[in-house]
Amino acid sequence: MSASLNRRSVLWGAGALGLGALVSGCSSSPSGSADPAGGAAARTIAHKFGSTEISGIPQRVVTVGLTDQDYLLALGTVPVGVRDWFGDQPGGLWPWAREKAGGAVPAVLPIETLNVEQIAALRPDLVVGPSSGLTRAEYDALSGIAPTVAQPAEFADYGAPWQKITEMVGAALGVPDRAAGLVRDIEARFAQVREANPGFAGRTGLLATVLEDGSYYAYAEGPAPGFLVDLGLTLPPATAGVFTGPERAPVALSRERLSLLEADVLLVGLYGARAAGQIAADPVVQNLQVAREGRIVTMPELGELNGALSFGSVLSLPVALELAPPRVAAALDGNPATG
Repeated sequence: MSASLNRRSVLWGAGALGLGALVSGCSSSPSGSADPAGGAAARTIAHKFGSTEISGIPQRVVTVGLTDQDYLLALGTVPVGVRDWFGDQPGGLWPWAREKAGGAVPAVLPIETLNVEQIAALRPDLVVGPSSGLTRAEYDALSGIAPTVAQPAEFADYGAPWQKITEMVGAALGVPDRAAGLVRDIEARFAQVREANPGFAGRTGLLATVLEDGSYYAYAEGPAPGFLVDLGLTLPPATAGVFTGPERAPVALSRERLSLLEADVLLVGLYGARAAGQIAADPVVQNLQVAREGRIVTMPELGELNGALSFGSVLSLPVALELAPPRVAAALDGNPATG
C-alpha cells in the first residue's frame, strides 16, 4: 500500500460517524472565573489521558492531529505549527484553510514521528490533537511543553467526528458558543442538501480507493463514508457485511470480491499516476453494473473533492457539500452520459 494511502486510511478507516455521532466528553466550565489577562473563563477539557486545564486565550497553538488546523482556523486562530497529512500543501493547509490563514504559513510537523523538539521550538502556549492518535508517552512529553488536549476517550484514535473535534477545539480556545454555532450551520447545510435531493434517500453509496497496482479498498467508517450517510445514502447490504469489529476497518478486496463494489453510486479515490488507467482498463470493474450505468464518481488524490471529503472538517465540509451532491445526483440519474 502506498505511503499516501496509509496516511489516508488512518482517518478514513477510523470510527468517525455522521450527524448523530456527537457524544459529550469535553466540558468547558461556564461557571469558571474569568481570566482578567486573557478574557476567557478557565475551563477543563476532558480527553483520553485525563483532563487539561486552560485559562485565557491561547496565542501560539500547535496542532498534532491530522485535521485540527482546519478547526482552529474556522474559529479564528492561526496555528503556528501543524501536523502534515497528505497533499504536500503549503503550511499543511488546503485551499479552504489557506483562505482563513491570511497569508500565514505554519511550520509543518512530520507525519511519521512526532518531533517534540520541533514543537518546543515553536514556543506554544497550547497543543491540540483531537483528530490524533497520541500515545501516553507523546502526551506526557507535550504536556511538559504546554497544556495539551489529546483525542477524546470515547472514540477510536483518529476517529472523533467533526462535531466532537469542533466542540473540543472551541472549548480549548475559549469560544464554545462560536464552535456550537459552526456545528449548527453545517448540520443545517446537510439538511438543506438532503431536502434538495430527496432521491438520495434509500439509495446505496460506497467509498473505495484504487492504487496504481490495481489494489482496491472499501471503507465503512471515517469522514468520507460518514459524509455519504449524512447525505441520506446507506451502505450496500452485501458490502456492509464484510466490515467487522467496532471500528469496521477498511477492507482490501481481492479480484474475486470486486462485486462488493456494487452500489447505486460508487465514489473512488485514485492513488498514484496510473490509478485512473487501472480502473478504466479493469474488465472486472468495468463489467459491474455500477460501471456500465455510469454511476462511478472518480476522485484524483490531490483533487479538491477528494481532499475535502478526506478532511471532513468544519472548513472542508462546505466545499464537499458544493462539489459532491451534483456529481452524486448525476451518477444516480440512470444516464451514463451524466455519471
